[in-house]
Amino acid sequence: MRVGQIDRKTAETAIAVKVNLDGEGKASIATGIGFFDHMLDLFARHSLIDLEVKVDGDLHVDFHHSVEDAGIALGQAISRALGDKKGIARYADLHLPMDETLTRVCVDVSGRPFLVFRTEFPTPKIGEFDTELVREFFQAFAIQAGLTLHVETLYGVNSHHIAESCFKGLARALRAALAVDPREGGRVPSTKGAL
Repeated sequence: MRVGQIDRKTAETAIAVKVNLDGEGKASIATGIGFFDHMLDLFARHSLIDLEVKVDGDLHVDFHHSVEDAGIALGQAISRALGDKKGIARYADLHLPMDETLTRVCVDVSGRPFLVFRTEFPTPKIGEFDTELVREFFQAFAIQAGLTLHVETLYGVNSHHIAESCFKGLARALRAALAVDPREGGRVPSTKGAL
């Protein structure tokens, strides 16, 4: 089983994350940030990664540390669960529609972290959640998971739909990229022999 667990403590946050890459999309999420809980819950459901996330953060300051640090811990947990990456599909891309919004997500589980994030939000907040934190999460996650990740919202007018299309797009792309391809025969999907 491809399982990874991370416990991360700083002066700003205490985070526990557990993932099962071969799960059913079950989620137990408690970050103290309602909208972020919703995004992580749908991430689990659409990636089919079983996900447990518990965050105790300095919400009296703002949501930044909790969201960024959750991205760090989740990325580390997925990287740990992947191990040597033998047999995975590695690449995936898709277009994710969410009502009037369309977002393209492309991922390479390369071990070379890089984020291209071309998404703009028409409002600075979704409820109490700062929309700029969507990028912060994706940046932290991509670096720690070792992903080359491209996210581009082609069009959209509703900030909630835009954010949701990004998280669902990431989930669906990872679902495909992390899948074990039986034709790989347990090989690392690279001519270098390592990722």
